[in-house]
Amino acid sequence: MRRSGRRSRDPKVERLSHVQLFSACSTRDLSRIAALVEEVEVPAGRVLIRQGDPGREAFVISEGRAKATIRGKGTAKLGPGECFGEMALLKPAPRSATVTAESDMRLLVLGSREFSTLIEDVPSVARRVMEALAERLREAERVQPYH
Repeated sequence: MRRSGRRSRDPKVERLSHVQLFSACSTRDLSRIAALVEEVEVPAGRVLIRQGDPGREAFVISEGRAKATIRGKGTAKLGPGECFGEMALLKPAPRSATVTAESDMRLLVLGSREFSTLIEDVPSVARRVMEALAERLREAERVQPYH
């Protein structure tokens, strides 16, 4: 992996380089993505996304922890470097889970409009993101195969 050679003084670029969704992107591409994300802080207990609500952005956890539930069940823990809501970048649709901050958090937020601009300007990012999403789908199928 090229990750070990990727060093940046920009903490956003550094954080994005460790996110599976963007792991195949070059440092230059990561810098472009970093310029488009907004850094936000949220308190513990805040609902970040709610299942069924429309999705318009993706989140990268920079600091803190969150939990994801589907229909109030099956908690998945999320921590630094993890991304959620990324399907909204490709096509607006209802959220598939509810994600709640378990601690105070710092998040990087990428809106679907900014992402669309990015992939129009840098088509290689779209290919790399689609590859990462395909890998995440394969992983999900291994964990919970179709019957």
